Amino acid sequence: MLSGGREHRWVLTFLGSLIVVLAWSWASAPVAPGSESPRAAAQELADKYVPRLMIRRQDDPLCGTEGEQYQVMSVNALFDNPDVKLMRNRGNRSELVERGPGMSDIADGGEDLYLDLPGDPLGDTCLYAKDFNRLKREGRAPVVVYAHVAHEEVKEGLALQYWFYWYFNQFNDLHESDWEGMQITFDADTAEQALLEQPSELILFQHAGGERARWTDSKVEKDGDHPVVYPAAGSHATFYTSAVFPQNGSHGSGVGCDNTTAPLRELQPAAVLMPDRPTDRGEFAWTSFAGRWGQKEKGFNNGPTGPQTKTQWDQPFGWMDDQRWSSPRMPGGGLVGPQTVNAFCGVIRDVTGLMNMQQSDPIVTYLVIAALIALAALVFGVSRWRPADPSRLRVRREYGQIVGTTVKLYLRHWRPFAILGAIAIPVVGGTQALGLWLGDAAGGNGLLQTLADVIDSFGRPAASAVVAAFVIVFLREMMTGHVPGVRHAVAETRERFWRVVLAKILVVVLLTLMAATVVGLPFAAWKLIGWGFVQQEVLYTDKSIRESLRGSSDLVRGHWWHALRTLVPLTLIGVVLGPFLGLILIFTSLPLLLINLIGSLVYALTIPFTTTGTTLLYLDLQVRGEDEPARSARSWAPWRPASFGRRPEPAT
Repeated sequence: MLSGGREHRWVLTFLGSLIVVLAWSWASAPVAPGSESPRAAAQELADKYVPRLMIRRQDDPLCGTEGEQYQVMSVNALFDNPDVKLMRNRGNRSELVERGPGMSDIADGGEDLYLDLPGDPLGDTCLYAKDFNRLKREGRAPVVVYAHVAHEEVKEGLALQYWFYWYFNQFNDLHESDWEGMQITFDADTAEQALLEQPSELILFQHAGGERARWTDSKVEKDGDHPVVYPAAGSHATFYTSAVFPQNGSHGSGVGCDNTTAPLRELQPAAVLMPDRPTDRGEFAWTSFAGRWGQKEKGFNNGPTGPQTKTQWDQPFGWMDDQRWSSPRMPGGGLVGPQTVNAFCGVIRDVTGLMNMQQSDPIVTYLVIAALIALAALVFGVSRWRPADPSRLRVRREYGQIVGTTVKLYLRHWRPFAILGAIAIPVVGGTQALGLWLGDAAGGNGLLQTLADVIDSFGRPAASAVVAAFVIVFLREMMTGHVPGVRHAVAETRERFWRVVLAKILVVVLLTLMAATVVGLPFAAWKLIGWGFVQQEVLYTDKSIRESLRGSSDLVRGHWWHALRTLVPLTLIGVVLGPFLGLILIFTSLPLLLINLIGSLVYALTIPFTTTGTTLLYLDLQVRGEDEPARSARSWAPWRPASFGRRPEPAT
């Protein structure tokens, strides 16, 4: 028998060995679903659903803004970076706190602090593209998104958020850094439970708002469990598909046009799991930073604050309940004329560009505005507006009288003019549709694409010329004392159809060739007015194409400024009125397709108005030519230096 002491030691040894074996067996055993640690489960959930990002491919040079110059990245590139400064805002001035701040320098930083990246958001933004490209080459900007598991008090469920950090926002609102993202919601309460079920909804962050969807909705594109999303070039607002999205500011959507169209390239970011709550310690000490991630500026150019300052961080479900289920997409196009939504995109871009310039260089901005006002005053200066008698067409008039008479004529004959304008919808609209269809069908076919470009460049002006010809003939019949009719106007145009069309195409070709030389731009601007009446010359005097070009130039000679002052407002009315109405309607709840159709209808109805005013100007120039001595043409032949650039005396 063993003694009592030795027996006691043997029991202890046996129990210790048993504990070691059991511990080893527990550690090496496979982990059953739902039995892992909460953080490990959260990381697994984040990896499972991390999105695929389709961004616009940058085919332009490095600083081109049509594609996406940046990509989602790690914020670590900003810390211990000697080019980055931590600044404190003191109202009208800022003071340097730290150059090349580390993570600990911004921990618990207040709202008066901001990170200042190298460059000026209202200056040369190419500097940011170059700096980001350098960070990417050096491997300091890995493609990552930040995952955050969020809950909300008194709300059941779990929200898996992905926060996207972008180095610069190259949109209407230029600013350093940009935070966008998305979230996926589950009915589960824990990450372990969420791994065992399908998501219920998701929402993509878009500026100050977002667009919701059910996980099973057809618009939600997936690669396995990974949702495929489309960040807009420059703005980084995230969408479900490839399109142009005009935003009118409703529900925090921003104002402008977000572009996610092809060509595209795919990013497959890694998911970096953030702590549930902000911390001032360790690798996520930046989550306690309440300041701004970019240079302090006014309004929309101010750097953004971090994810933990956003409403959805603590209230993911309450915030999501207030967001919309769809985003307006650019429709395929208008029936006739300039597309209203395209005009909206351009106007917003130009207006915000002027606002940005006003902040960076207010003196230059005010000088530009003053120059535009002076130019408008010069072109639309004082003029006589009365009498505006529509009963006599072939009389001498000032440009104000021409505009006033045009208005009265249109109101007096609005029914036939409306019918003639409506003809533009199948004629001009059909030509536009053919060009768009060929362009879409071209793919890589160079011949089809060339044909589409030719139709787009020359087909629409020619089709518009045909509709304008109907109005010109209508007015000609009115001058002869006949009761004008739409059917008769169309029939009379048919006799000179090819001359009307070919004359217009020839003018477009010649002006395009002049403008393409750059040095010929002034000459093209001059002849744009000089050849503005070729249709009237063909239809009123039955001239050939060559003679109509010469006849139009002869009419304008000596009256170029008068013709310009009259044609500019008439052209603006025809081109701008439809899109301008659409600009107003786009801020309503009307569908974009309907807005484009309304703009097209207005454009079609203004063709008779513009053509009537141009024809009254043509008749006015005829009368002026009869009342004043004829002026001989200039000689620009280089082999006749004695008369080069001068008006030669008539031969005796």
